[in-house]
Amino acid sequence: MFSIERLRALVAVQTHGSIASAARALHVTPSGMSQQLTKLEREAGQRLLEPQGRSVRLTHAGRVLAGHASRVLEQVNAAQTDLAALDRQILGPLRLGGVGSAVRSLLPGALSDLLARHPRLAPTLRDGEVVSLLPDLLRGDLDLVLAESWSSRPVALPAGVRTADLVDERVYLALPPEHPLGGRDSVDLAELGDGDGANGVLWASCPEGTEPYEAILQALRSRGVEPDIRYTLAEIPSQLELVAAGLAVALVPDLGRRTAPVGVRFLPTDPPLSRVIRAVWRSDTETPAVRACVGALLGTDTPFEPSGTSSDGPGRHHAVPTAQPDSIDEPEPRGTQ
Repeated sequence: MFSIERLRALVAVQTHGSIASAARALHVTPSGMSQQLTKLEREAGQRLLEPQGRSVRLTHAGRVLAGHASRVLEQVNAAQTDLAALDRQILGPLRLGGVGSAVRSLLPGALSDLLARHPRLAPTLRDGEVVSLLPDLLRGDLDLVLAESWSSRPVALPAGVRTADLVDERVYLALPPEHPLGGRDSVDLAELGDGDGANGVLWASCPEGTEPYEAILQALRSRGVEPDIRYTLAEIPSQLELVAAGLAVALVPDLGRRTAPVGVRFLPTDPPLSRVIRAVWRSDTETPAVRACVGALLGTDTPFEPSGTSSDGPGRHHAVPTAQPDSIDEPEPRGTQ
């Protein structure tokens, strides 16, 4: 293995033309420079220098090694520059994961702002479910996760993570345009019997095993209802298309209402349901890039500065919740924001 300092000495001799001049450029003594070059020749197993009058010049092997050494030193200098810049700049990879609605609603704008401020950042993004995203975070495969937690089934976060709440939103019952319950101000979940009941209620939900599916089951079972979930679809917009067609009802967080077809009715539930979307990251691998991303998600111009240590202690941070509408007016048509 070649020593970086000895490679630097060889390149300096090639650049400055003599050992004495190279020693002055590197602020070492000529004898120290000669010792470094002698050791480098032993490492290389070849003669790298030969006399030329009262000076020396590089042999063919020396020139070959010096060419490689120059490229190595360029990379070393670049690494040193990047490391030194970490305190001043935010750069490098940032691996993000999130549940679908959070990715769709929160990340595009936040990433655009983040990259405008930190163009040397290189984020990657994939969507998924909390059940797989959190283990990936703990294994070090992700740097930051946008996780969801429903009030009817709160997610237990593992030790050693920090969090920042991004959205605290109401969950609504989505009904077809002509549904008999559509004229209510709110609806008791206990009234939503199974598919053979008086209301003939069929449900659309996210697939079994996901947080929304399990949370909906828990919410309805707590009111004595065993839901008939006929349609399991990963995307809320697909569920709402079935609702609009009169085929099902669904429980939809406020962010999901943005993609609703015209005519779908949204009623608050009794008891009230809510969902929190939070940023989650490991406390032992917190980087400037992670803090900057959380700051962008919170809508600030500066990196997030945590003050706590864990998810179950003072490390749990809260953003200002998004405003929740009290009315049940029709949502905007799909495609509008």
